[in-house]
Amino acid sequence: MRLSSVQHVLQRLHDIIASDTGKMLSGSAEAEVKTLLDELDTQSLPSQLGQEFLNREVTILFADLRGFTAMLANQPADTVIRILNPCLVQMSEIIFKYQGSIDKFMGDSIMALFGAPVRRPDDVQRALACAVEMQMTMDTLNLAHRQQGMPELYMGIGINTGEVLAGTLGSNLYNEYTVIGDEVNLAARIEALSLRGQVLISQSTYERCKDFVDTRGPIDIYLKGKPVPVSLRELIGIPSLGLNVPRQEKRRSHRIQVKLPFGYQIIENGIVFPEMRLGTILDLGYHGALLELECQLPIYCEIKLSLDLPIVAYQARDVYAKILNRKPANGIVRMGSEFTSLPPEANMKIQLFVQLLVFAGQS
Repeated sequence: MRLSSVQHVLQRLHDIIASDTGKMLSGSAEAEVKTLLDELDTQSLPSQLGQEFLNREVTILFADLRGFTAMLANQPADTVIRILNPCLVQMSEIIFKYQGSIDKFMGDSIMALFGAPVRRPDDVQRALACAVEMQMTMDTLNLAHRQQGMPELYMGIGINTGEVLAGTLGSNLYNEYTVIGDEVNLAARIEALSLRGQVLISQSTYERCKDFVDTRGPIDIYLKGKPVPVSLRELIGIPSLGLNVPRQEKRRSHRIQVKLPFGYQIIENGIVFPEMRLGTILDLGYHGALLELECQLPIYCEIKLSLDLPIVAYQARDVYAKILNRKPANGIVRMGSEFTSLPPEANMKIQLFVQLLVFAGQS
């Protein structure tokens, strides 16, 4: 498309938008439209929606609130909306601040794109900075929630970079711009593996930003449908921007040695299997436990726990956790876990139980 044609279309868009809304296109919006028009230079417009998708590299960010389903069962609907809506509003503002586009909302989840519909040379860096600031904002939100006596919210984030098909799906009645492909599915799987307050990134994302970020890892995990393990890294911070993921502080808590029997059920693809297995908790903290099991579980396996806390006379149910690591123990299966979701009362009772045993050991 020639420069004169681009300018003509831009002016027409300005006129249409100004006539409809009373406002002109902003400078950034005009730049995005111009980029899209330039990309049509060697492309012919499809005669029907969905007929043409373009291959392009995109960084995909999935973010999901951990434990929100459990909160739904314990809070009135108006309270849930009062908690959820400000959170999603602030997350959206952060995504737009870093020039990402929101592909869709899925309940308490967000899918955002960096590199579609507009590509920029620093798409990956902006996606990572966006993720860190989202977690920092969640930390600030939870401080306000604690002061107001409202439930705390935690977000898990997964990021992947790769080639996708980008275009418009639908008909003249309803359509939306989106991306599809295996790299999108991988981003969603990475997000599902992330713990509360955590940002996990794929190896392909890391390779494009290794000099820009601090990470832990790599961690190799096996995903269904993948013939080789997938390497993931936990994003810690971005030194050049002075941004750090605040979740590291949340891992610090008292830990006590115990010998608590517990029952657990394995979760796969969101389904809790009915078989109840038995194990023993050897070490307990506010946010996780060291488990002794009869059989070894895969890293990042999800489980649902039930346990009795005798000195606080409480039966903790609906405690969800992920297996994080294996602890060598001379043939005994010991695995580290982190709680991913638990009812507010169970959270309070576990912390009280730990504190009482800490004080008993100090007396």
